[in-house]
Amino acid sequence: MIEKGTLYLCATPIGNLEDITLRALRVLKEVDLVAAEDTRRTRKLFSRYDIHTPLTSYHEHNSRSKGPYLIGQLLAGKSVALVTDAGLPGVSDPGEKLTALAVSEGIRVVPVPGPSASLAALAASGLPTERFCFEGFLPARGPKRRQRLEELKPEKRTLILYEAPHRLAATLADLAGVLGDRRICLARELTKQYEEIWRGSLAEAVSRFRDKPPRGEITLVLEGSPAVSENRSFGGTDLRAMVADLERGGMSRKEAIREASRRSGVSRREVYSSLLEKKQEGL
Repeated sequence: MIEKGTLYLCATPIGNLEDITLRALRVLKEVDLVAAEDTRRTRKLFSRYDIHTPLTSYHEHNSRSKGPYLIGQLLAGKSVALVTDAGLPGVSDPGEKLTALAVSEGIRVVPVPGPSASLAALAASGLPTERFCFEGFLPARGPKRRQRLEELKPEKRTLILYEAPHRLAATLADLAGVLGDRRICLARELTKQYEEIWRGSLAEAVSRFRDKPPRGEITLVLEGSPAVSENRSFGGTDLRAMVADLERGGMSRKEAIREASRRSGVSRREVYSSLLEKKQEGL
């Protein structure tokens, strides 16, 4: 019986090629095949570090056909490294699909950590980092975008978003219009020559970038929603009602409190306190 191969999820530099880890270099040299979102960009990395492993493309537009091919290689005992344009594959890119396929086939998946634009921007933002929520790219426009922003409006955790330069001005205006004025950090071209980390309010950001959007890849780090009001209402939803609905759906009280906390961004202690208040009201 042929032993299945291993899928390595290799993080690659988000700009500065010196940010590659020693382990990632070793893996990229030792595997049988490297699947890259952009082979042109990956070849620059290969050239810099004298890597000669066979290279194939795997991206959003060929994932349905190339995914089964790569899974076939892994089932045949080949080792495959997956790399994205920048950062860790599988996060806000088509690597998520290949990883899910590999897991469904019982193939070993090994992450090889490294650079991350989202975490680098968060760490440098000056905003709370203890709890945060990664949203990736918002829907480009229309009702879906508005719906997503309305869902995010009550989110208390620090928000991390990706955005393209040509959509930045519209996105900042939409964020300000739906979420209200909050602190924001805009990080672009991280680790590259023209790296910029700008901090201010959403209102200031709208004004600054309205007529002259910056170039390069952009990560937005946005302050979370203000604290929940004393009536235990969260974004128009009563926490006690949320817990009750979850319990009716089959969850235990402990599971329902945990899920209500996750959905609302409110601590478990605060959710539990709202239940105690309800109990005391009934005495």
